[in-house]
Amino acid sequence: MRFIYTGIRVRDLQRSLRFYRSLGFRVANRGKMEHGGVFVQLKTRLTPQMLELNYYPKGSRFYEGYKNGSELDHLGFRVEDVEECLKRLKKIGARLAVEPWSEGDTTLAFVKDPDGIWIELFGHSRKKSKEQNR
Repeated sequence: MRFIYTGIRVRDLQRSLRFYRSLGFRVANRGKMEHGGVFVQLKTRLTPQMLELNYYPKGSRFYEGYKNGSELDHLGFRVEDVEECLKRLKKIGARLAVEPWSEGDTTLAFVKDPDGIWIELFGHSRKKSKEQNR
């Protein structure tokens, strides 16, 4: 498991981009999520870790009206096998937040740590790889 970014929920994506760019961040990647959300990954030259800005419109399955404390959206981890990692995390107290799903060749899932912080797992799935090799 490799920790690679922190995701934060933003209410106004353009305003947040202006703010973080003024701190020296540059856009490394951006995209639209299947549920309608938008993410923008930012980097600085000083560290390989990224900051991910997440905007979720009303109607997205991840939309939540803003409330104090919901700013930290999630921590992102790249893993070898999402299902195996889920099993291990559940044994030590993580709670499943969003069932695994696939986007292209990537499998994703969310768990909550013991304090309720969301953790995104993304990588491949052994199950999916086995099915593709049949």
